Amino acid sequence: MDRRRFLKATGVAGIAGLAGCSGGPTSEGDGTTAEGTETSSDGESTGTGTGEESTAGSGQTINVGMVYATGGLGDGSFNDQAQQGIQQAAKEFNVQYDEAQPDSVSQFQNFQQQFASSTSPEYDLVSCIGYLQADALSQTASDYPDQRFMIVDSAVEADNVSSYVFKEQQGSFLAGVMAGKLTTMEFSAGGGSTKPDEKVVGFVGGEEGDLIGKFEAGYTAGVKYVDDSIEVQSTYVGSFNEPTAGSEAAIAMYNSGADIIFHASGNTGTGVFQAAQEKGNYAIGVDRAQSVTKPSYADVILGSMVKRVDTAVYTSVEAIANDSFDGGAVTTLGLEQDGVDLVYGDTLESEIPSGVKDAVSAAREEVVGGSVSVPTDPSNV
Repeated sequence: MDRRRFLKATGVAGIAGLAGCSGGPTSEGDGTTAEGTETSSDGESTGTGTGEESTAGSGQTINVGMVYATGGLGDGSFNDQAQQGIQQAAKEFNVQYDEAQPDSVSQFQNFQQQFASSTSPEYDLVSCIGYLQADALSQTASDYPDQRFMIVDSAVEADNVSSYVFKEQQGSFLAGVMAGKLTTMEFSAGGGSTKPDEKVVGFVGGEEGDLIGKFEAGYTAGVKYVDDSIEVQSTYVGSFNEPTAGSEAAIAMYNSGADIIFHASGNTGTGVFQAAQEKGNYAIGVDRAQSVTKPSYADVILGSMVKRVDTAVYTSVEAIANDSFDGGAVTTLGLEQDGVDLVYGDTLESEIPSGVKDAVSAAREEVVGGSVSVPTDPSNV
């Protein structure tokens, strides 16, 4: 029984399976999603990459197992950004990778263990994407001490785990500065407009917790940095893969006066974009440049708080290739390390006033320079 059929047979029924890839689909930066990846009728993700673009030459093959966050590939956000990292690594090193797309938290440990226990191939690294995998990985790493793991968005204390965390609050602060400036002025471009007399903005989160709280805290602090009288409405829908719930939450905010909403909610954010178009307002994307990955909503996406999950994935594979894997280490990426940032929307960038952009640039310098300390807890804003 080959590797793909083995994993499908031993996995939980109904979940997205694993696909063997060699090199992966071509990636062309933030604007490219999971091209070259299809989904068959039984839910198994089927990679079509050939690895022909790899520059690694004849070096020993590096086998990587990717366990994505719930919501799966094609979210135009967090998971797609992680996939971009493994695709880039496959171009530059002799990498083959398999991908697992769990659709619930309870499936994380199953996939982690399948990769860790595999003997054909033996995986040099198992990448765990998302903080919700931390509890499962703590157990899996203990059960498989000789397997090397990496995790994004959480720190797991184990000698065989390399952890990557981000200062999401810093990039979100810049998003808040942009929103705060725009909501206080007359602005109309693309498919939306602001209501400066009301001075209300919003935040939609996926699952409530410390991580997404950093997005909310930074965003709120950025808005208040501009004008403390601006109202920031916040809500959590409880899922990263419920666009309908995201739309309903956003429409409620737009109806109550908000003209700009920042989401940190994975594919749930697609619903926020839909609501922005429907109500003639604006949204701010997350993780990737979502005016590019979600082009049908580009006329209402002011910008995106990008989070370089791809950098974390690529760096971890590079460490395996260079025999420099640093188990037990925690790497933190913020504005100074280009781990997070604010990018303007492709369609609306030229319309955003220079004074707003100048304010964002000045705020960035203050955060990097240390004169502004961005909170991580919404209750402290």
